[in-house]
Amino acid sequence: MTIDSDPTPVTLRWAVRLLWAEAAVVGLIAVWLVWADLTATRTDLLTALLVTAFAIGAAVALWALGRALLRRQAGARAPAIVLQLMLLPIGWFMIQAGLGWLGVPLMALGLGVAWLLICPPTTRALGFE
Repeated sequence: MTIDSDPTPVTLRWAVRLLWAEAAVVGLIAVWLVWADLTATRTDLLTALLVTAFAIGAAVALWALGRALLRRQAGARAPAIVLQLMLLPIGWFMIQAGLGWLGVPLMALGLGVAWLLICPPTTRALGFE
C-alpha cells in the first residue's frame, strides 16, 4: 500500500468536479443545439452553427481545464477563473430578463468555483506559493 504524501486538496478536487459538471451541462446544451439546428424549418444557418460551435468549444474547454488542473498544471487556473467570471454577466442578464431563479445560482456557481481556484490550499497545490 502506498500513501500519497502530497494529496490533491479538497478545494482543487471540488473545483475540478464543478468544472466537469459545467462541461457536462454545456455539452448537453450543445447536443440540444445540434438537434435544433437539424430540425429547424427556418434559421440563419451561420448564426446557428456559430452558437453551436461556441457551446461545443466551451464544453471542451471546461473539461480540458478541469483535467489540466487535476494534473496540477498551474497555467490552467487563469483561464478557468476567466470562464467562471464570465458567468457573472450571464447571470446578471438572466436576472434582468426575469430568470432570477437561474441567474442567481449561476452567479453563485461562478464565484464559488473562482474562490475554490484561488483559495490557499489550491494555490499551494498548483505551486503558486
